[in-house]
Amino acid sequence: MKAENFNLTDYLSRIGFDGEVRPDVATLTQLMQKQLRSIPFENTEVQAGRIPSLTPEEIYTKVLTNRRGGYCYEINGIFAMALTAIGFEWHFAGARPMTYAVRRPKTHMVVIVRIDGHDYLCDTGFGGYALRAPMMIEEGEITQDGDRFRLELIDGEYVLSSLVQGEWQRQYGFAMQPQEWIEFSLANYFNATHPDTIFTQKKLAIIQTPNGRKILVDNELKLIENGELEKLEVEYKRALKEYFGLELFVGIE
Repeated sequence: MKAENFNLTDYLSRIGFDGEVRPDVATLTQLMQKQLRSIPFENTEVQAGRIPSLTPEEIYTKVLTNRRGGYCYEINGIFAMALTAIGFEWHFAGARPMTYAVRRPKTHMVVIVRIDGHDYLCDTGFGGYALRAPMMIEEGEITQDGDRFRLELIDGEYVLSSLVQGEWQRQYGFAMQPQEWIEFSLANYFNATHPDTIFTQKKLAIIQTPNGRKILVDNELKLIENGELEKLEVEYKRALKEYFGLELFVGIE
């Protein structure tokens, strides 16, 4: 994944990464954690009636130059650009969201990174109760910053679950098969236009903090810190700017 205008120094500055980068697990972990805490998962462009561009150079301009966020293709895309620039071995994979009441197509995108013979699931673009750091792809449970996650191999695919308020909730399932960037163009159109997707139904903004996450859905803000949940009724536009540093696109009320 490359963009002609990609600049690694600017990317590292955007996410607040200091120090030397190498294609190793320590660097991968810091990259993912710092991006999750600095580049929000958000769908303001979809809510303005636009289909987000999958042109790599336009993703770079949106996320880096204009300091916005995006959904999985955009912010996992910018993450993959950095992986390429640093020299990681990686590929995209399609994932099936399991947070809906009915079975969905594989419209989510994850990044799988291979280091020293081991595969790691990386995802900076799922929102909600998603991973907080790379997870080695093998069956079992792990804890990341106090949050618990589980991978199970079911019918030939891995299923990621998160422990949410004491209950395991499936997030998505994925196979190891590599997917080309162009293969996500239809999923991008679907997510941005279909009336049954959460992106067209709800105004969303989600970002992680060192000890929790902020989740804005329409006029409800969830502030989760050290396992404690606080719910607030807010004015969406004001909360978007105050908690996520984002201005609305023209066309959103």
